[in-house]
Amino acid sequence: MEIEIRTGSSEVVHDLTGECERFLSDVDGDGLLHVWVPHATAGLAVLETGAGSDDDLLAALRELLPPDRRWRHRHGTPGHGRDHVLPALVPPYATVPVLGGVMALGTWQSVCLVDTNVDNPVRKVRLSFLPG
Repeated sequence: MEIEIRTGSSEVVHDLTGECERFLSDVDGDGLLHVWVPHATAGLAVLETGAGSDDDLLAALRELLPPDRRWRHRHGTPGHGRDHVLPALVPPYATVPVLGGVMALGTWQSVCLVDTNVDNPVRKVRLSFLPG
């Protein structure tokens, strides 16, 4: 299944947990949920949201990957080259165990799209279930 997420024109950590749960609503067995972002400038993270961790992640990424003109990859908004390095630190995939059709996440864990690319306001996310 493929879903479309509108991330807008600012850096964002977008919680995908609800979309993942809807995708798994017809699953009653065990297996793995695989989440994939087919973009060269976005990634996926499993982290707590809503208590500041999502903003902390974006702040840490700005420190590690400053949005300035140091990058050799230079098309798009100044500093856009850092967006192409992001998937090396925040990978474009996540795999979550599923037990009885429910993601086996920890109490505060969420599956999140991490997008620092302000030039691309729409993202696709692919979800697949591997029974087992």
